[in-house]
Amino acid sequence: MDILQILLDLFTGYGYLAVFLVLLVCGFGVPIPEDITLVAGGIISGLGYTEVNWMFVVGMAGVLVGDGIMFFAGRFFGNRVLRFRPVAKVMTQARFEAVQEKFARYGNWVLFVARFLPGLRSPIFLTAGLTRRIPYWRFLLMDGFAALISVPLWVYLGYLGASNRDWLMEMVHRGQTGVFIVLGVFGSVLTLLWWRKRRATQQSS
Repeated sequence: MDILQILLDLFTGYGYLAVFLVLLVCGFGVPIPEDITLVAGGIISGLGYTEVNWMFVVGMAGVLVGDGIMFFAGRFFGNRVLRFRPVAKVMTQARFEAVQEKFARYGNWVLFVARFLPGLRSPIFLTAGLTRRIPYWRFLLMDGFAALISVPLWVYLGYLGASNRDWLMEMVHRGQTGVFIVLGVFGSVLTLLWWRKRRATQQSS
């Protein structure tokens, strides 16, 4: 049984609460695809078990609360959180160094891009809290802006394709590919801006 069907069985029985809790777990770095979770929430709305606009609200709440918990875990516990075994599995030394490098290169835009990077999302949000250089309002602004793109995309796509699973999965794959293409272009632009800024700084010094 694939992950989508498992989530559909769970969400059909427990509705909004199950969707919220699974998204919360996704925010902790557990390898459950957030996009498929949101699509499953949209599907059960399309099948009449829940209301799609409320599902969008629940989806937003789930991803933002989960992300916020990771941010505040880093903020309140500092480096001690890295010794917590479940966190250590998510935040390896290699990932920590990679995230630090990305913050140094791209600044706060890393928080926006992180929403679309499942493997790095939790480490990035944890590091954002650990550094104590980013206020929560800015974290919420960047993460919330990205969530306003990703959450409705997947929830309403699941809603529209609830009765046509083949079409839906094709659109999900297209959407995932499109997201990576956009991120690639966005990352290239940010890298170019960073390089030009660095070059200008070197020339002026």
